[in-house]
Amino acid sequence: MKFEKHCLWGLMALAALLPLLVRDQYVLHIAIMVLFYAVLASSLNLVVGYVGEFSLGHTAFLGTGAYTAAILSTQYGWPMWATVPAAGLLAMLVGVVIGGITLRLQGPFFVIVTLSFAEVLRLAADNWIALTNGPMGIAGVPQPALLAEAGNLGAKQFYYTVAWLLLALTLYLSFRFVYSNAGRAAVAVRENRYVAQSIGIQPLHYSMLALVLGALLSGMAGGFYAHYISFVGPEVFRFAFMVSMIIMVLVGGKGTLVGPLIGALLVTFLEEYLREAKELRLSIFGLAVIAIVLFLPRGLMGFVVQWRASRRADAPKVAVAPSQAERRVA
Repeated sequence: MKFEKHCLWGLMALAALLPLLVRDQYVLHIAIMVLFYAVLASSLNLVVGYVGEFSLGHTAFLGTGAYTAAILSTQYGWPMWATVPAAGLLAMLVGVVIGGITLRLQGPFFVIVTLSFAEVLRLAADNWIALTNGPMGIAGVPQPALLAEAGNLGAKQFYYTVAWLLLALTLYLSFRFVYSNAGRAAVAVRENRYVAQSIGIQPLHYSMLALVLGALLSGMAGGFYAHYISFVGPEVFRFAFMVSMIIMVLVGGKGTLVGPLIGALLVTFLEEYLREAKELRLSIFGLAVIAIVLFLPRGLMGFVVQWRASRRADAPKVAVAPSQAERRVA
């Protein structure tokens, strides 16, 4: 716990210093996307890493949040500080509905049904033209008024600050959940559902808590994405976002709070570096995932934790000399 907490503090402190040291708008854009993906990966990790259910429908919450923020801001004039929390709350309600149905299933049935929900929402966004503008999407999502005279660099710094605060909130809520009784119960369900039930733990209840919290965070990330990109289309529900999130969680290390952050950093930079590769990019990602699963099944952070545990186990134990009182008794 202490090691993970210190890592989180260190990474967030370094991230807070970045806009003070970097003035390049392109680098700031990449950094914003790293923070955005870190929120998504962390929210997915609550379900995949701590409950043990492999969800493929997390884009349902991302897309719901993005469309909520876009509709509220363009049609009703809501400001960004109101649309982002509203996006998270609506995504949380969607999470309650989806979780109430899917969490009663296990294994491949859970995977297929969660994916189906995301696909249903994508089709709704694609065909409900009166609300979502169909395949054309919602363009011109308003920017905050204070950015009118801030310039391009000022706008990037503002969005970076908002993304950093969103990630800080995500890590705080995730940490409080993971190291609470509810988080420990969720891990017990992950390890063995039937043993957990035998000691009074209700798998549906604690799995629902993790899923709803992940939906809230993912929805808020979607609301932020809508304002930052200034456009929302049906592609936010597509499987491409889901693939990126899964790779980030697996590469960084599922079941850890630091792992999704490392995965988001590595995968985002790799995606940008391989942008010119186009068709080869997915093949390279596939090979990377296969290598991680074969050689680092617990991800990079899981490997570090395992290595530290082995170092402690192999450390020589120092013999303590008996005290004077113990020598007298002997």
